Amino acid sequence: MLVTDVRPWGGAPSDIETTDGVITAVTPHDPNRARATGSSSRDGAVDGRGRLALPAFADVHCHLDSTRLGLPFRPHTGAPGIWPMVMNDRAHWRDAERSVAEGATHTLGRMISCGTTRVRSYAQIDADCGLERFEGVLAAKEAHADRADVEIIAFPQAGLLREKGVPQLLDAALSSGAAVVGGIDPCTLDRDPVRHLDILFDLAERHQAPVDVHLHEPGTLGVFSADLILERVRALDMAGRVTLSHAYDLGGVDEATTRRLTEEFAALDISMATVAPAQHHSLPLTGLTAAGVRVGLGQDGQRDYWSPYGNGDMLDRTWQLAFTQRFRADELVEHCLAVATRGGAAILDPELPRLTSVTDRPGLAPGDRADLLLVDGETPTSAVMDRGTDRTVLHDGHVVAEGLTLAD
Repeated sequence: MLVTDVRPWGGAPSDIETTDGVITAVTPHDPNRARATGSSSRDGAVDGRGRLALPAFADVHCHLDSTRLGLPFRPHTGAPGIWPMVMNDRAHWRDAERSVAEGATHTLGRMISCGTTRVRSYAQIDADCGLERFEGVLAAKEAHADRADVEIIAFPQAGLLREKGVPQLLDAALSSGAAVVGGIDPCTLDRDPVRHLDILFDLAERHQAPVDVHLHEPGTLGVFSADLILERVRALDMAGRVTLSHAYDLGGVDEATTRRLTEEFAALDISMATVAPAQHHSLPLTGLTAAGVRVGLGQDGQRDYWSPYGNGDMLDRTWQLAFTQRFRADELVEHCLAVATRGGAAILDPELPRLTSVTDRPGLAPGDRADLLLVDGETPTSAVMDRGTDRTVLHDGHVVAEGLTLAD
């Protein structure tokens, strides 16, 4: 594939060559060469038309099993708090106008068409749904296997201990295609952090699976749970295989604790997944990057029984990340793009180098995977602000979407 006349990260007009799904050359744009090789993907070429070239997005925190994108809008019925929201979801998800598989497949297709080609999705597993929701997400993964890479997290949304049989269900999912084992709020939800984490890390060790823990717990309680997780990462030699999602409040404690957590996360290569919340007590994004902590972005639920927000477009969520971080400088807004693209990819593939500076702009050099987003915009910052629709998406060097529509 030859991608002509694009501006990598807003730089000079260039041509990008790919072979076997990998970028093999990035050279100054040559109009004569482009005319000689053709200008359509059918001919092995894509006309960039001067658009920006960015690495494709990696959504590292979404819930494909609960999405209502594409269905009629419904009023929000959830009550505040994790457990009331879990019960509200449980009361309504079976009443959706389509199956979990149909909803997950539709939403994943929407995400791909907007520029996301790597996804880590939760699949709720509990005493109510068993493996039904996991199987729906697995069907969506298989439906789009040629368009995106999808990791499924076996996720005990209602806790590991509150209902019987949940650890056994997670075990079955991990034997049937789930790639990651999930945990949630060991103290406030299950109220037995030692047992919760013992089960979680035992499953991870048995299946040689990474761990992803939802951590909503506030302040010093969240720090307590984080420290218990750190202990297990050290004891089990699981550096580089654990992600903390949300962790809204870990930055709301004293400065010394914030610094210590950041340093320990970096030393043990514990990654962070954010959904760009409005809260301002999370660990500071620029500080995490400077320390070498992997940070990725996700959309969380997308118009589901938890929240009316989310539309499948990671460019929108990148805008939200910049906005909630109160970034204005171009360098920082572009850093949000780096987090949403290569930052998340480096969580899914720990062999990829971490972002270590807000000026890092990786993902478009020879040797990088040919997962690309071409999008209209004067600069990367303007692309985040304007979120244009003139997009071409490549996965493994093949066009998988054009103009927000999936390719055949």
